[in-house]
Amino acid sequence: MYKNKKKSIFNLNSKIKNCKLCNRLVEFRTSIAKKKRKMYENEIYWGKPIAGFGDMNAQLMILGLAPAAHGGNRTGRVFTGDKSSDFLFDCLNETGISNHNYSNNKDDGLKLFNAYLTLALKCVPPGDKPTKEELITCSYYLKQEMVYFNKIKIILCLGKIAFDSILQYYKVNNSLDLKGYKFSHGAEYILPDNKILIGSYHPSPRNVNTKRINKEKLVALLSKVIMKLQQN
Repeated sequence: MYKNKKKSIFNLNSKIKNCKLCNRLVEFRTSIAKKKRKMYENEIYWGKPIAGFGDMNAQLMILGLAPAAHGGNRTGRVFTGDKSSDFLFDCLNETGISNHNYSNNKDDGLKLFNAYLTLALKCVPPGDKPTKEELITCSYYLKQEMVYFNKIKIILCLGKIAFDSILQYYKVNNSLDLKGYKFSHGAEYILPDNKILIGSYHPSPRNVNTKRINKEKLVALLSKVIMKLQQN
């Protein structure tokens, strides 16, 4: 059964990496991979959609918005090689969810424990602002992840768009009434299949620099998540 699951996830991630369904996103991610940032001009950019990463038997799903233009879109791995990933993995390591406090490149030996990190939108969007249509198109992949990662007990959403993407998934697939569900840092709800949905401010440089979120605040939330998993 484990081999079949591993094969299914491998096939799904292959489909994600080869996806060209959204013309605007294909054009944008490709243009960034060609223009590059000066400090990375000698690197070969990934320039494709970004699949998830982590423990295939995870009980915790961490859902972000989309790849960073010169982070995941450059390195080919979710939350890798940018300031958001520096902050996030410092917190994940502090709470024992990752073996490193950094996420630099695919060959850095990074591991996640009982957690799977993925994105609501698999391609970098212009201005970090996906369209409604792009999110709907990409929700097919999120739906498949929800099917294959059938041990998930908690979904931690980094930012409102990720939070809303999960609610939309449950609206479509479980007829969820969205009234009463409001995003905030630490917001917690029980979903129709008894999974727990938890909101978190996104670990973006803007949120960190304005102190909307800091290490103490995210570590406290991650610690709470771990405690809930242990209780269940």
